[in-house]
Amino acid sequence: MSPAIIYFGLDVHKDSITVAVLPADAAAPTRVDRLPNDLPKLKRHCARVAAEGALRICYEASGAGFVLHRALRAWGYHCDVIAPSLIPTKPGLQRKHDRYDATQLARLYRAGELTAVRVPSETEERIRDLVRCRETLQRELLRSRDYLLKFLARRGLVFRAGKHWTQAHLTWLRALAGPESPLETEDVEVLNEYLALFDYTLGRRQALDQRVAALAETPSLRTAVQWLQCFRGFQVQGAMVLQTELGDWRRFDSPRPLMAYWGLVPREDSTGARERKGSITKAGNAHCRHVLIQAAWSYRHPPKVSVALKARQRGQPATVLSHAWKAQH
Repeated sequence: MSPAIIYFGLDVHKDSITVAVLPADAAAPTRVDRLPNDLPKLKRHCARVAAEGALRICYEASGAGFVLHRALRAWGYHCDVIAPSLIPTKPGLQRKHDRYDATQLARLYRAGELTAVRVPSETEERIRDLVRCRETLQRELLRSRDYLLKFLARRGLVFRAGKHWTQAHLTWLRALAGPESPLETEDVEVLNEYLALFDYTLGRRQALDQRVAALAETPSLRTAVQWLQCFRGFQVQGAMVLQTELGDWRRFDSPRPLMAYWGLVPREDSTGARERKGSITKAGNAHCRHVLIQAAWSYRHPPKVSVALKARQRGQPATVLSHAWKAQH
């Protein structure tokens, strides 16, 4: 006889884990326990229940990461990490708490209504976090620029001799922070602090650019990154974002589920003969979506292979180049 199956729904928080235990033939959970978020205690709890049947465990993807998933797999239990945005919900539900969430996860998991996410390996996750760190520094760099420009605008100082953040603009900024500045002493102090913040974030971002470029040359990433750079609007950083976020592209059977994963499909509220579609759902990977939308701006221009793009395409397969040229049209 096959062993009984017991479904676990875990509602995971930083300090606690609520566990709903639902046997395959039970109408309701036989027990719902609240445990501290401590792996040894969770392991003992699972071992006690596993004596009664094979465990099938799930929890939502969240800031808790995949540490729990890897631990459960190492202990010999089947575990899935669930996509939160695809969990069915009741429209009229007005109450939500940990016990209810754990119970619903166990019920829906047993019914096969949940969608599991792909869990990256530890190496993939480390590289992905480094690429995301570079994105964070880019956002901080833009903020530091805004601090500088808005502060000077409040003092009536606006650079009008060309574009911002050129060498001429930076020379003008540093002259304002120098000993012959027309600003008052306190304003010079503020300007110097903003410039220091700008210089620091710029330096750290450039250092991470070099690190990301080095990682792009590793055997596991080189081919995909080089192929993606054959497309207009993609350089090393954008290609690394797509590759580290998606991992194995072959898990998508067609472009339709891939677009849904990125949140680039339209909203729809159709009924009967009426068809109504709205803006994109944005219910997907925001990192990839941002890179793709930024790259899309390059395609508003007539098809053309620039000198830089031609250099990136050199030595790449003809099939990839054909797709890249087709995309420009």
